[in-house]
Amino acid sequence: MIFESHAHYDDEAFDGDREELLHSLSAQGVGTVINVAASVDGIESTVRLAEEYPFVYAAVGVHPDEVGEMDQGTLERMRRLAREDKVVAIGEIGLDYYWDKEKHELQKEWFRRQLDVARQEKLPFIIHSREAAADTLQVAREERVGEIGGVVHCFSYGVELAREYLNMGLYLGIGGVVTFKNARKLKEVAEYAPLSALLLETDSPYLAPVPHRGKRNDSGNLPLVAQAIGEIKGISPEEVIRVTEENGRRLFYKIDKNGK
Repeated sequence: MIFESHAHYDDEAFDGDREELLHSLSAQGVGTVINVAASVDGIESTVRLAEEYPFVYAAVGVHPDEVGEMDQGTLERMRRLAREDKVVAIGEIGLDYYWDKEKHELQKEWFRRQLDVARQEKLPFIIHSREAAADTLQVAREERVGEIGGVVHCFSYGVELAREYLNMGLYLGIGGVVTFKNARKLKEVAEYAPLSALLLETDSPYLAPVPHRGKRNDSGNLPLVAQAIGEIKGISPEEVIRVTEENGRRLFYKIDKNGK
């Protein structure tokens, strides 16, 4: 079944129909969802969602645009939650120079500190990097992230950077953008990267694939992403779904380890 590696179902965009939507995913072929925290408050709402739905798992972390809210207490709470069965990753964490809501040095400091939680708690990370290619790579190298393991979510750079992260043993998250006509770089990455290093994701409620571009996204759209990747690689969408599920279970190992 489809392994959704990155969604935000605690987002207010789903307040009107969250329960109905989540209950509909199984019939659409979605077997596992990683719900990813993006703010300090989102850590709690993400964990609650994972506790409520058996097929939903949580990643706890603070998005670079929100790190101004963080303090040592936030890290300690993340550390405690990381030991819960349904918490399977630290994320999303990283750098975002597009919105520039937080100073770059502050973003880098909290990126490193959250990576340290992942290292200490032996959990994979989920990296967010937008218009911060050089600094993200520098931090990744200096922190030896390949020793921890994780995914660069919503990968938006070219083949050269993809090669760097793949050589570290990281996964690349591919979502609806791969269906866009102007997504030349991502299509090239999808062709270059081995299928064994790719994860399917939506980033719901954002980045819906064609023909739903501009609308609210959800995991039911992932077959469109799998189809696009399959066309690029010359394989069936079913093969894309099968291998990316294996990849997701390998990376987020606690899902099977705890028998959930």
